[in-house]
Amino acid sequence: MSETAFSMTDGQVSYDGTPVLRGIDLNVCPGEVVALLGSNGSGKSTLVRALLGLTPLSGGTTLIYGSPPGRFRDWWRIGYVPQRLQVGGGVPATVQEVVASGRIARQRRLRWTNAADKAAVATALEAVSLADRAHDPVQSLSGGQQQRVLIARALAGEPDTYVMDEPTAGVDAATQQLLADTLSRLVVDGKTVVLVAHELGPLEPIVTRGVVIRDGIISHDGRPPRPEGECARPGHEHQHPHAAETVAGPLPGWQAELTGWQGEPR
Repeated sequence: MSETAFSMTDGQVSYDGTPVLRGIDLNVCPGEVVALLGSNGSGKSTLVRALLGLTPLSGGTTLIYGSPPGRFRDWWRIGYVPQRLQVGGGVPATVQEVVASGRIARQRRLRWTNAADKAAVATALEAVSLADRAHDPVQSLSGGQQQRVLIARALAGEPDTYVMDEPTAGVDAATQQLLADTLSRLVVDGKTVVLVAHELGPLEPIVTRGVVIRDGIISHDGRPPRPEGECARPGHEHQHPHAAETVAGPLPGWQAELTGWQGEPR
């Protein structure tokens, strides 16, 4: 049997004594496309961050390819796409620089960028249709284009598993379809995908499993539920806003490897 990508047992998360996640049991196997679904405040984004070790558990355990997050070293196997990323002050980063940071976890210390790195970055930019913007400041891009940059950064790392937190939130229909097409190719290659969403939209055909979070617990785990009401109408676009995730400086240790960020570009 293949090793599970993620395994959480009795996972619990509390903020200031208030339970956010309660009794979460979840396994994600290689090759699955798992959608974590639920309304705002249900706990789904907290769950994905807890799976990665970015949010500490107050109870239970979580494993990444068989290891606790604090002891996991093969971060190149995980490609993480946060909801939003605002580069902090200092020298403006170009699109290519941000995407190239996705190769960090694959590089040994003090190793120069090689041909494989350059090829992976170029391929990732092509996949999200941003090759012509490679040398533009990432701040000059629209919100949807910035989301494409984050996806390209994950693609450049060539991981085994992609974790995407609300990748379609607040982006236009064209970007949603581009993401669906990109993920379809990854699925054919046997990659594992965990994504957070309110509704699936164009991603629905590739999702193999839906996990619905309601009030901090798993209320459904199985066939993705069909959309209802306004979300089921043809042409409905998901435009719920989210706060930006700001990275203004270097993250400690493994978190820098996971996000592909090591502070301001030089």
